[in-house]
Amino acid sequence: MKGDVLQSQALTLRLDKWLWFARLARTRSLAARFCASGCVLVGGHAATKPHHPVRVGDVIAVDLPQYRRVLIVRALGERRGPAITARLLYEEATPPETPRAPAPAWISLFAEEEETRGDQRATQNL
Repeated sequence: MKGDVLQSQALTLRLDKWLWFARLARTRSLAARFCASGCVLVGGHAATKPHHPVRVGDVIAVDLPQYRRVLIVRALGERRGPAITARLLYEEATPPETPRAPAPAWISLFAEEEETRGDQRATQNL
């Protein structure tokens, strides 16, 4: 039984980690905020928790600020690598959309991220 639990854990990955590995979010905390805000659907259902499991073959829809991406998970990944490696983690399920203006909710979400990064940079320079 213990081996079954370990084997099933190896077949899944946290949603926030996968979004970060696939370079759909700049930071893992931003990926977690995407999930908490209801912007990510896994298999057609809202994934509001960052620890939602992702499996190979899952369909993930991410509402990004300027467009919606629908992806099919092809691999889970082991670390955040270069963009070429990240692109191998998924396949586009729909053709790219034309960009749209970001909604006000997105603007505030990214503003929080920029403020946090700005504070970190200021302390690193000291």
